[in-house]
Amino acid sequence: MRIVCISDTHGQQDRLVIPEGDLLLHAGDLSKRGTREELAPFFDWFEAQPHPHKVLIAGNHDFLAEKDREAFRAMIPDSCTYLEDESVEIGGLHIYGSPITPWFFDWAFNRQRGEEIKTYWDKIPANTDILITHGPPHHMLDLTFRNVYAGCEELGKAVARIRPRLHLFGHIHEAYGQLSQNGTLYVNASVVDLSYQVVNPPVVIDWP
Repeated sequence: MRIVCISDTHGQQDRLVIPEGDLLLHAGDLSKRGTREELAPFFDWFEAQPHPHKVLIAGNHDFLAEKDREAFRAMIPDSCTYLEDESVEIGGLHIYGSPITPWFFDWAFNRQRGEEIKTYWDKIPANTDILITHGPPHHMLDLTFRNVYAGCEELGKAVARIRPRLHLFGHIHEAYGQLSQNGTLYVNASVVDLSYQVVNPPVVIDWP
């Protein structure tokens, strides 16, 4: 199975060249402000991609997904799978997705570090093969331009315990890349840089 990973398109999806594959994964921040006007063309574009399976989560910019869940879900094409702290099985792979990120100026899906955010990571099933979160775990492709590791400590503990084979995220634009540790491939697939310019290509993974 060929898996194509992207994140943080922020309304600039038309500037991407998406490789062919079997499974297209998007790790959130579909838009800049999460308005219907931004999200409608994104979903048209996402639905039009030829991949047999398409899975996405929301990010901290996608306000409609949290403020009006019913309206947001009504926009999602039938051919696409949206995950919000839930799982789906595709081709024998157990995929879990969550939009939650540590609190930062009260954006969408922000939760306080520590016990509050831990309750979300405790929901991740032990049999998860692919974990999609919007933000990274602590010290994993999360170094900001301010030289701060912004990832979630509790998420890092959960990933170390569950050990999914792939952990996909974005959020920290400047930390794009891949890192393999203890049987887990960590992928920050943010396609934009700090200036919200599309500079990074999608990440392609041939599974296994």
